[in-house]
Amino acid sequence: MAIQQLNDEQIKTWSRQQKDQWWLDNIYRGDMPQLSWRSGLTGFILGGVLSSTAMYIGAKTGISIGVNLISVILAFGLFKALENAGITNNFTVLENNCTQSIATSAGYMTMPLVACLPAYMMITKIIPSWWQMLIWLVIIAILGVLLAFPLKRRFINEDQLPFPEGNACGVVLDTLYHGDADSGIFKAKLLAKVGLWTAALQILLSDGWMKLIQFKILRLNQWAGLNEPWYLKERLDTYYYLAAVKYELWIPKILGVDFRTLGLRLTLDAAMFGVGALMGIRVATSCLIGAILNFAILAPVMINRGDIAPRMGLDGKLVPLSRVEIVNQWSLWWGIVIMVVAALIGLLAKPEIFKGLSRLFKTDKLIDHGKDVLADIEVPLWISYFGVPIFSLLGVWTTHAFFGVPWIFAFVSLALVYLLAVICINSMALTSWIPTSGLSKITQFTMGALDRSNPATNLIPAGMSAEVASSAASLLSDIKPGYMLGAKPRHQVIGHLIGIFAGTLACIPVFFLLFLPPDANGVRNSATIISDQFAFPAAMQWKGVAELIGNGFNNLSYSAIISMIIAALAAIIFETAGKLSKGKFPISAISIGLGVVLPPEAVLAMWIGAFVFWIMDKKHKNSPVESNGYRIWVDGMQAVAAGLLAGSALIGIGNAMINVLM
Repeated sequence: MAIQQLNDEQIKTWSRQQKDQWWLDNIYRGDMPQLSWRSGLTGFILGGVLSSTAMYIGAKTGISIGVNLISVILAFGLFKALENAGITNNFTVLENNCTQSIATSAGYMTMPLVACLPAYMMITKIIPSWWQMLIWLVIIAILGVLLAFPLKRRFINEDQLPFPEGNACGVVLDTLYHGDADSGIFKAKLLAKVGLWTAALQILLSDGWMKLIQFKILRLNQWAGLNEPWYLKERLDTYYYLAAVKYELWIPKILGVDFRTLGLRLTLDAAMFGVGALMGIRVATSCLIGAILNFAILAPVMINRGDIAPRMGLDGKLVPLSRVEIVNQWSLWWGIVIMVVAALIGLLAKPEIFKGLSRLFKTDKLIDHGKDVLADIEVPLWISYFGVPIFSLLGVWTTHAFFGVPWIFAFVSLALVYLLAVICINSMALTSWIPTSGLSKITQFTMGALDRSNPATNLIPAGMSAEVASSAASLLSDIKPGYMLGAKPRHQVIGHLIGIFAGTLACIPVFFLLFLPPDANGVRNSATIISDQFAFPAAMQWKGVAELIGNGFNNLSYSAIISMIIAALAAIIFETAGKLSKGKFPISAISIGLGVVLPPEAVLAMWIGAFVFWIMDKKHKNSPVESNGYRIWVDGMQAVAAGLLAGSALIGIGNAMINVLM
């Protein structure tokens, strides 16, 4: 069933009161269950699980994965199965919409946890308490919601802006419940099957799970004499290197530098295959170009020049060369420059997101200013008028008290927070793109110019602006499908608030478990955040910018400075070419930089995933829509990728828990 919408002429000529009355008469479904106990609980659970998965993937790749469509398909499949079993009655389209609002809100809570907060910890060596992180995240996310309330009536009701991601979610929901329900059931089953197979593979690759199975369940250590659990090595080339030591085989090197030192490994990582499928062949190939250029060409040259060399650690021990040392000592600088410059140019290349700010200052086209036909179902504006100042003050206080940002700079940053939030909302409305990367760097450089001595002054306000903007933009994007389907705005806002708590309550414990495990003395160390498994590309970018602000070019080698200049020029050329070619230019400058800070083995796995899905899409996109090839590789691509991500991430999180508990 086609969703009713106003035509362009009606949008241009009708007053907002007329549009609201039309929506109330033709679209609104006030008698349909929406935010029920089951939709709220399902959204809370899905939000916690999917946000933890998103954080796991973000820590590995620096890429944010959307969870709205995944949550829609999962909720639909789950309740269809329960309905068919006679356990529950019909789970309505608006209940599902509330579920995805909660889950999507939870997913957006991961951004500070993979960007500004780990960067802050790595630079300052200070680890905030879990409750401080939780309170700060909740406060700034709620501030974003409060800022979005007044803008909903302008951007959605009045201007009827597209919000492409929210629109797509609304279309999918309508199709599932009023069209091809079999397609939704097939995708749910496909996601579950791929997730289970991936989970089985990940268990074989996990030392904790295999220890649990072999020692605690099968007791092989007691009756079979097994001292160490067997598990499949995720780095497949490990088997070759073991044989090379035993049989004196050839060890691959570049300019005398061992492949392993350069991070050039071959890994079996299902999550990276799924990420590659979602990012596409263009982005994955650009990442691969960055990884090859940096680790196979530039790094060996710089090691031989002595610009990258072993160093003495704080404990007086020699720190050997490794991929992390290569990135920290030299590669990070040109990597962050190409990403930051490209992000800023990409932002400036979309003037429509700035022009849209004029919407805030135009007069509403109302016939009768005294009558608001949606007053009983919209969120009252007085909540924002009182709430924004209160939560702004709370945000400033926690920023100062928890992270040491001086009061004056915390207050100054609020102006940027408000402005960037509105820009991000407008960008989300027009393009489904939240330009937090470029905009947060504006905050970081601005605050850094005011106070170069304290890294928290630029990191935390920038993180605050990114989270506030994400929360506000995601709320309006979530409200869009509800508006299309006739949902109560208040229910969706309440759902969004539930998601904020679902995301923080799930992700903060997982953050400490995965990235800050205590040592034998119960002490946590920020040095454990970066590892071979978790590269934290986004945090490395934020950390690099903060260090550049604080130290300038004083501690950089001549070759690093030259590489930064070349990287900036390359970003300008590539982004300009992309703009002139209307997005057809085959190289992404930001993705080249991402390939620099990611482990090369992860980049290769992502490229393999992208290549396989690209080939299968080419093969099956012209097949009949009812064929399995089309349903799996074209229509079901997102479900397959989600299964790879979820199965791998959830088992990976479980493996960390087992290792801590055993």
